[in-house]
Amino acid sequence: MSTDTDSVPLTSPRVGLSARLASIGRNDLPASIVVFLVALPLSLGVAVASGAPVAAGLIAAVVGGVVAGLLGGSAVQVSGPTASLTVVVAESVHHFGWAATCFITIGAGVLQILFGLSRVARAALAIAPVVVHGMLAGIGVIIALQQVHVLLGGSSLSSSFASLVALPNQLRSVHKSDLCIGLVVIVILIAWRFVPSRIRAIPGPLVAVVAATVLSLVVPTHVERIVLDGSLLDSLGLPAVPSGSWMVIVLTMVTIALIASVESLLSAIAVDKARPGTRTDFDRELIGQGSANVVSGLLGGLPIAAVIVRSITNAHAGARSRAATVLHGVWILLFAVALAGLVRQIPTAALAGLLILIGMQLIKLAHIRLARRTGDLYVYATTVSSVVFLNLLQGMVIGLALAFALLLWRVVRATITAEQIPGSRRWVVTIDGTCTFLALPKLTAELAKVPAGADVTVEMTVDFLDHASYELITDWASRRESDGGTVEFAEIGSARMATALAGPPERGHSRKVIDQVIGPWRRTGNREDPIVAGIAAYHRGHAHLLRPHLDGLRHRPDADSFFLTCADARIVPNVITNSGPGDLFTVRNVGNLVPTPGGDVSVEAALIYALEKLDVRAVVVCGHSACGAMDALHREVQAGPGLGDWLAHARPSLERYRLGHPVADAAALAGFGEVDQLGMVNVAVQLETLHAHPIVRRGIEERGVAVSGLFFDIATARVIEVTVDGIAEFDDGEIAAEPA
Repeated sequence: MSTDTDSVPLTSPRVGLSARLASIGRNDLPASIVVFLVALPLSLGVAVASGAPVAAGLIAAVVGGVVAGLLGGSAVQVSGPTASLTVVVAESVHHFGWAATCFITIGAGVLQILFGLSRVARAALAIAPVVVHGMLAGIGVIIALQQVHVLLGGSSLSSSFASLVALPNQLRSVHKSDLCIGLVVIVILIAWRFVPSRIRAIPGPLVAVVAATVLSLVVPTHVERIVLDGSLLDSLGLPAVPSGSWMVIVLTMVTIALIASVESLLSAIAVDKARPGTRTDFDRELIGQGSANVVSGLLGGLPIAAVIVRSITNAHAGARSRAATVLHGVWILLFAVALAGLVRQIPTAALAGLLILIGMQLIKLAHIRLARRTGDLYVYATTVSSVVFLNLLQGMVIGLALAFALLLWRVVRATITAEQIPGSRRWVVTIDGTCTFLALPKLTAELAKVPAGADVTVEMTVDFLDHASYELITDWASRRESDGGTVEFAEIGSARMATALAGPPERGHSRKVIDQVIGPWRRTGNREDPIVAGIAAYHRGHAHLLRPHLDGLRHRPDADSFFLTCADARIVPNVITNSGPGDLFTVRNVGNLVPTPGGDVSVEAALIYALEKLDVRAVVVCGHSACGAMDALHREVQAGPGLGDWLAHARPSLERYRLGHPVADAAALAGFGEVDQLGMVNVAVQLETLHAHPIVRRGIEERGVAVSGLFFDIATARVIEVTVDGIAEFDDGEIAAEPA
């Protein structure tokens, strides 16, 4: 017996050491090489864009692979220096210096560890996606603006405003060699999407940077190249305590911690979607990311976060365990120590071209279209502008504040209208949404439109009603009634006038409204007449909704379907068929029986009337589970005159059941008991009786009338199709798609 290690986690006790090593060699080792080739140029580019030593990017990549890979909450997520942190790191380097920025990275890592230990990881996801998208787009704009100057042969500037102001002058002093090298990288990266998939297995960024470096060495021209003093080990350095405002220092730590945490968690979600059946431990992920940032800061590396591109690449490359992530860090370490001379040959313009394209890719048209569709485009644009022209933290705070304000406006507002019914003296005042004191100006203005003496229906579809709104509405209604007018309330929503003063206002739940409409009466000890109480609730609730539908049916007695079902009170035809007034011509009797012609005048009269006068398009017979008539028939109970005479019409169903019927076999296979099996056979026998009826047969032949059987399972509230020789489940997807 062989063990399929591809379907068992490598940490499982069922997987032996040899099997684990085999899986690492077969899956994780190739994936680690692919991720290494993707991460290497990106790590160098992020370091250059951040204004940090080039070695800091390599150190962060090594630490991100080894430390975050071992301690994080995802098995295949890849961490390292990320473009989303370049802006805040560049500002920190500019204000405090590189050694102090390493201290800030340590502080940010400690905060992330505290986030993970306090188990608030999921709370970090409670940031409006449009703000995250706007923040990333703003970072992309900043990266592109800064690196354009490097592409043109200059130096990146500290602010977006300065970059824009200096751009015209930079365009007048272009260094052609640097520009050509950068454009080569951009062209290769764009064209790489269209090469054959086998060739595209080689990472495009690596191909572009290598090609640009070789070109710069072959062509006799001067270009600026990366400065790397000594080897990676020589670049290791201790952090320094920053000098300056500790308020700014703490804010920078918090900013790095928040951005790194949010990006890591979003990346984890994307990886989980790419690998169905896996689930990231978000709290452990933050602890792992924080630990990696502490180590990276101590060694002189950049801040670290999980990177979506590298993580998805790792997953798609076949990684199965943490070994792939750790090995990719080892490969970067070996490369940086043994081949540091190659790094010094890379032109800075090549990395600038790479970063410009990365920055532009952070501005996703799909996010802009989504924000436009959802009405969040103002939030997106404001967040982008604030990030670009202020700073990252302020931009995120402004975006969140605007998103919250927009949410508050959408949630608390109420739609209020007052309109006259055409051709009538009646007015309808509609109040829909959350009715609070904030709606009083609009409410007062709309109520003032209603002329004196008019009859008014106040349709309230509200989920929250505070005392101020209640008093205004009731005072207005009292004045109109005292002046001889009439005011009728139709309370459709979950918040009701009757309970408005019973206590503090509370938001109602739609489920309560549904329960009130379709839920059965509850028997209580009081002597209230349930019919009278139900009619009163109907008048207060949804009578107003039915009125326009019924008014249009006054002169249209036609129906869509003839629906014969049992008299059992648990069967509500319009509910289980999702139909409304005028759809079903319903006939009910004990056992949903169709007596043979001449056997029962009432059923035959209804059938003739429906087919010849109402022009129905379908004839339906519907049985149900736990049917008392079928139980009595099955046990052959002597019901006495009247009921016994009626159940005699069902004797053919019992005989067919006892002889063995395919419908009974199918029902038994589906797990139904004997009484329910008989109930389904009874439906099948009634279908045969209907097909033999001359009126029904003529309708089928002349107008294509459909004859069908149903069975309602009360325990599951599901409807099953019954045919003359079997049963079947309905395809809910197709049924739901029909109205569209």
